[in-house]
Amino acid sequence: MYFDSIAKIISERTGTDVSAIKPESRFVDLGVDSLDTVELLMDLEDEIGLQLDLDEKVETIEELDQFIQKKQKG
Repeated sequence: MYFDSIAKIISERTGTDVSAIKPESRFVDLGVDSLDTVELLMDLEDEIGLQLDLDEKVETIEELDQFIQKKQKG
């Protein structure tokens, strides 16, 4: 659901081509470190208009997508 937004932001931050970013892509494999993750969340908050407090470990884009969906419902 939020994959496209996440992939776009990661592409902008890392220079990775959007087509190379898959739901199963791990953040570490894309060159995203913990500081980048915090900044990614802030960018996502601006884009989707939802406050995100990452209170669980996510390693892939798909896990982050599912986390956001859960927060939106909750």
